[in-house]
Amino acid sequence: MLTHLDSQGRANMVDVTEKAVTEREATAEARVRMLPQTLQMIVDGEHPKGDVFAVARIAGIQAAKKTSDLIPLCHPLMLTSVKVELGADGQDAVRIVARCKLAGQTGVEMEALTAASVAALTIYDMCKAVDKGMVIEQVRLLEKLGGKSGHYKVEA
Repeated sequence: MLTHLDSQGRANMVDVTEKAVTEREATAEARVRMLPQTLQMIVDGEHPKGDVFAVARIAGIQAAKKTSDLIPLCHPLMLTSVKVELGADGQDAVRIVARCKLAGQTGVEMEALTAASVAALTIYDMCKAVDKGMVIEQVRLLEKLGGKSGHYKVEA
């Protein structure tokens, strides 16, 4: 059932007033493929714009907090934790993992996905002068806990 549509098929914000406050957590990932020399420059801390991972981490955290400003029907949430981890994935990619938590009436999947996506976009922005062919890929939900729908975990 698509809960963001009313009985006439119009978009509306889901009413979560009656939902119980529960602990909720979501983990999402994104990958940025790049030239091996671009990744090496990032890992070695030799990028002329500074620490790419630090800037992308901050961007991801900020983005999670602003998700309701970006996605029209998302509820503004009082996140209690946002963690964004970045690291080399092989010789030609960065893997980003974003985790969001709260005690609330609605899930944090969109916040985790937004954090991972914006961190990936930030890496692209910082590195585009040296590698215009980077590819942002595999943005997906890895796991969610809490709420009525329960536990979801992507198959390995």
